[in-house]
Amino acid sequence: MSARRRVIVLGSTGSIGVQALDVIAANSERFEIVGLAAGTNRVAIDAQAAEFGVADVALGAVEAEQLVRSVDADVVLNGITGSVGLGSTLAALEMGRTLALANKESLIVGGELVRSIAKPGQIVPVDSEHSAIAQALRSGTAAEVARLVLTASGGPFRGRSRESLHDVTPREALAHPTWDMGLVVTTNSSTLVNKGLEIIEAHLLFDVPYERIEVTVHPQSVIHSMVEFIDGSTIAQASPPDMRLPISLGLDWPNRVAGVGVPLDWSSSHSWTFEPLDTEAFPAVALAKQVGQAGGTYPAVFNAANEQAVAAFHSGRIGFLDIVDTIAAVVQLHERPSGVLTRDSLADAELWARREADRLIAGAG
Repeated sequence: MSARRRVIVLGSTGSIGVQALDVIAANSERFEIVGLAAGTNRVAIDAQAAEFGVADVALGAVEAEQLVRSVDADVVLNGITGSVGLGSTLAALEMGRTLALANKESLIVGGELVRSIAKPGQIVPVDSEHSAIAQALRSGTAAEVARLVLTASGGPFRGRSRESLHDVTPREALAHPTWDMGLVVTTNSSTLVNKGLEIIEAHLLFDVPYERIEVTVHPQSVIHSMVEFIDGSTIAQASPPDMRLPISLGLDWPNRVAGVGVPLDWSSSHSWTFEPLDTEAFPAVALAKQVGQAGGTYPAVFNAANEQAVAAFHSGRIGFLDIVDTIAAVVQLHERPSGVLTRDSLADAELWARREADRLIAGAG
């Protein structure tokens, strides 16, 4: 029997982290937790450390990065929310760990910097869409891939016109029909900013050009994404919406963990539907493609402006449609700095974007 995989779980008190601990607890002969990190919830992480017998814990992004650099591990599951997870992503890659990546923002913001450090196969996606693509890609060679097709639930406002979204409330934006996520990610799903970020992530993970990455709306969230091949064949990964499956693959890719998910019931009647994305009502996806193609610090600016706008929306300072409008305005004003991309240049771009977003938000108030 092979040795257990030593796992550091970052963001252990969040949705991804808690589900990861469930997977590990149910497969203790296969995985061992050697480190835990959370944002600010000391009580919760102390309880987790006691339950799993973990000596090394951290609070906050700086301590999380130090934990990754100081604790010996095979896998780092980065479930931190937001671009503050970049340091831990870079640390995991630099230390030679397998990076099970649920913190999409760190790859999107880090972009070329992250890719320059990562070895082939070192990053394993945990997002359900990118895990689905990674599974489907095993059906052919890179030269045989025609398109990547990301599925989107459409969020709580699927089918609504842009005009009808003017008076959307924060409570309505958080009423996601499928997934239980945090405030920022759930709001991003309602604006489809999340899907835009996932397009950038797909390009960076799989090196497929943006013009060959598309989105289709699939409200049942059973098919998690698809790969179309040059012979006209499309391979789709389907399973009930449960993050434990992609988490388990992230922890031990490409090996599957028996019993981690419940299979689809083929003895009952059910239907799956697909529809095109309404780009007028949800312009964030097209904007994200433009940002991704621009590269450099532009994705960092896009993400930072979004985080400021989401916070402003939930505090009642701007309306729902103002979220993406603010992002677009900040992106339009940004000028990419010259020189090689570094953590400092990314941090400077983020700080500029947050200040610029705040300035625009104050002017709109």
